[in-house]
Amino acid sequence: MAYTAEQLITRSWYLSGIVARNLQMPTGDQINDGLNMLNALLDFKQIETDLIPYYTYIEFPLIQGQEYYFLEYVAEVELMTFNLDSVRYSTNPTSRYSYYGSPRVNNLQALPFNWNFIREEGGGTIAMYFLPQQNYIANAMVKIFLVDVTLTTDLTNVSETTTYTFVNSSNQGYDTSYIEYLRYALARYMCSEYGVMFNPQSEAIFQSYERKLMYIEPPDMSLRKCSILTSNRVSGWNWGDANIGRGYRPL
Repeated sequence: MAYTAEQLITRSWYLSGIVARNLQMPTGDQINDGLNMLNALLDFKQIETDLIPYYTYIEFPLIQGQEYYFLEYVAEVELMTFNLDSVRYSTNPTSRYSYYGSPRVNNLQALPFNWNFIREEGGGTIAMYFLPQQNYIANAMVKIFLVDVTLTTDLTNVSETTTYTFVNSSNQGYDTSYIEYLRYALARYMCSEYGVMFNPQSEAIFQSYERKLMYIEPPDMSLRKCSILTSNRVSGWNWGDANIGRGYRPL
């Protein structure tokens, strides 16, 4: 069943207490103001990525010799792999200091084992090193921006055209529990805009929703131990990789 942005805005005005339920209807100006506030709220979630509960699996091509790739609407990259024939290889996220400040051999083409993701307007850029020595298919687990909506947008089915492929879902809509969280967040925003106090009981419900969202899909904090006494590939690279192995190491 469709749930439009206008429905959410109207119900949020009632929840705020600024518009009396069953006695008043939000005016046209209030509906337009509500839409602007809703889009501002969705835009701010691009920063509060821990309050976006949806991880999405995407595919995009790695091009031979190309280091940088812009990913539209991507707010955060948790992990990435690439495919070489029928084998999937893991990669290592690298800090800005390590990626851009450490010594390395530029323009070396090999298996792209290290990456760094930087947020930009409208998405973010992922940088790969070594530079891919051939074309690969990359797979990434990411969080997508909550995009701006119109009054007629069905919040359960919001999608955008992108340059990559959604592997696990083509529907980027919000589930009803998240829409309910947005209703409380928007009503709270409306009260702040009008300079009135948000109902304390509603504030408590809002806070409980926010706490629950933090634990729906928290970041994976599991440890990966490496030993200098084993032949497992360790994080990062060294001059032996650059000059001898060119990205390859024994298993």
